[in-house]
Amino acid sequence: MTRSLKPWNTFGIDHCAENIVCAENEQQLLSAWQHSTHEGLPVLILGEGSNVLFLDDYSGTVILNRIKGIEVRETADAWHLHVGAGENWHQLVRFALENNMPGLENLALIPGCAGSSPIQNIGAYGVELRQICEYVDCIELATGERQRLSAAECEFGYRDSIFKHAYQDRFVIVAVGFQLAKTWQPVLTYGDLTRLDPKTVTPRDVFDAVCHMRMTKLPDPKVNGNAGSFFKNPVVSTAYADVLLAKFPKAPHYPQADGSVKLAAGWLIDQCQLKGHTEGGAAVHQQQALVLINSNNAQSRDVVQLAHYVRQQVGNKFDVWLEPEVRFIGHEGEVSAVEVIK
Repeated sequence: MTRSLKPWNTFGIDHCAENIVCAENEQQLLSAWQHSTHEGLPVLILGEGSNVLFLDDYSGTVILNRIKGIEVRETADAWHLHVGAGENWHQLVRFALENNMPGLENLALIPGCAGSSPIQNIGAYGVELRQICEYVDCIELATGERQRLSAAECEFGYRDSIFKHAYQDRFVIVAVGFQLAKTWQPVLTYGDLTRLDPKTVTPRDVFDAVCHMRMTKLPDPKVNGNAGSFFKNPVVSTAYADVLLAKFPKAPHYPQADGSVKLAAGWLIDQCQLKGHTEGGAAVHQQQALVLINSNNAQSRDVVQLAHYVRQQVGNKFDVWLEPEVRFIGHEGEVSAVEVIK
């Protein structure tokens, strides 16, 4: 019996899977994986489906990771949170704030589960997961052996980690450890946060400002299906950034520690006058060009065509070639998103 994936991806794309299993503990998850593997079926482990685009019906089992639980341990200089992979990310941010443990507020309203956060090394408004991650607990699917990776061992990069490479498909994340320093330092480098006074600002002020920015600029997936930021912010060499800024002096740019320069994908798309552009039932969002939405019963091919068009327009104008942040899932598993939209 096939099962609809529409409720399990925030794009609201209507594809099916052969089987869908909701796993509330490690044993249920392992059993479902091992059973499907024994049957020769592909397996996809999913959080809340907030960062995926299903390209086709999935020919195997989709396991929904719903392992819950939040434990808090306190030391002299920090709070240490041990969080089940199936916990909702925004609810975790709220839990920490309401219990006077600041440090997550810049990451408010990012959709998805805690267990997905290390895969992408999620980030927003000047804060990345790697700055607060202490460890990631995962299980090797073939053996059931548990492993704890330190933050360094996770090989975090920009929207990247070991879980997209050596550990992809072989391990499942079951919990994440966070370390929140008791000496709170507000990060006020982006957007409306720059207008807050660092001397008087509170964690709640930052949380409220981030929520306001996201709610006014980003579409509600319940109204218009989307996967948040569709493209990564491109990173270019200093030499190329200098060339670009000579032509476009107002281009937002953020020098990185390694000497490269990060550009704002949303700004690049906006300069191509693409807000509101549609391909079939998919559209570039009117308020935030970085978000592609399911505006009218979009098929996955509509989103792919739109992403291809956006990439070409930006590439032709700036010679910067955008890469999707969203994971593309084909008939039997993840495929290269860049190759699909070329």
